[in-house]
Amino acid sequence: MIEIVFGDSAAGSLRIAQSYGKGPYPGSAVGIILRKPDGTSPTRKEIKKARQQAEERERKAWEEAEPMGGNPQDIFSFELSLSIGDITENQPGPKRLRALEQLAGIYPDEKYGARQISDTFRRVKDDFEEISRRILSGEAARIWYSSNPDELCGLIWLAAQLSPQRCGKEYTGSLYAVRLPQWSLDRHGTVFSKTCWGETLPEEWHRYLSLQEILPSGFCSDCLTLWQTLQNENAPLRTVLNGQPVSVPENFYDNFLLRELAAEEEIFHEARLIGKIMGKYRLGISDSFLSLRIEDMIRRGLLKVITQAEKGMPIYHRVLQKQR
Repeated sequence: MIEIVFGDSAAGSLRIAQSYGKGPYPGSAVGIILRKPDGTSPTRKEIKKARQQAEERERKAWEEAEPMGGNPQDIFSFELSLSIGDITENQPGPKRLRALEQLAGIYPDEKYGARQISDTFRRVKDDFEEISRRILSGEAARIWYSSNPDELCGLIWLAAQLSPQRCGKEYTGSLYAVRLPQWSLDRHGTVFSKTCWGETLPEEWHRYLSLQEILPSGFCSDCLTLWQTLQNENAPLRTVLNGQPVSVPENFYDNFLLRELAAEEEIFHEARLIGKIMGKYRLGISDSFLSLRIEDMIRRGLLKVITQAEKGMPIYHRVLQKQR
């Protein structure tokens, strides 16, 4: 079974899930972040207890998990960020590469430099050729998607490329899809929600297999029509409204940013503002995109840079000041 996701975090978690829970618990390194309500530093005893509790949670998660099975080589990630930028190319080309480079530009070069982006982009193109060949030859594939703009746009784009009108032939295998539900329950009965598959832990993937559906005949052709509409509009941004990707202006999310910006002091930390927006509104957009919108506000003179980010940190790890 070919497994297709639209983010490298999801791909990494899914690879672990294939064997997670198989055999006796092997043990693992556990990191903890411990913060006391009164602001004081935790004692050694408190740290030891918290670490033991974390290790016990890991052990129980392993023992209660059901391995997904499968081959890690059958997992393919198409992290193309198709909700942002020019989408007039049918296959990822120079325009998509520029969009990815722009998003990665907020990170240090040594972590997400031009070479890393280029290598990832080349891998994505090779992977698409491979899955197209395998699906058209009759192999089954399972697509994991959600209402996250990048994942839903990824599904529509991928299905459009597999349509008979694009491929010149009808695929003979089965295409399955698993949509991330809005609400889920963990093994303790706690209700939670995720914005994308990248937030899924290895021990959780098998629980979603019951949601798998086979894509109906004609689905890919319908996706081609929708994707061509989005291509013709070629807006700078796409979001999801009523379960469907729609074209919107690049300042579509600015009201959320301005609302939280108004609540900040005159001088504030940009990273904290971005984190607050992502955690509070769960819009399914990235820190990179929000950082680029703040850069636009700086260029327009609405904000002023007070301190630069330290070496090795994203550019939004800095202090800004509001301008009247």
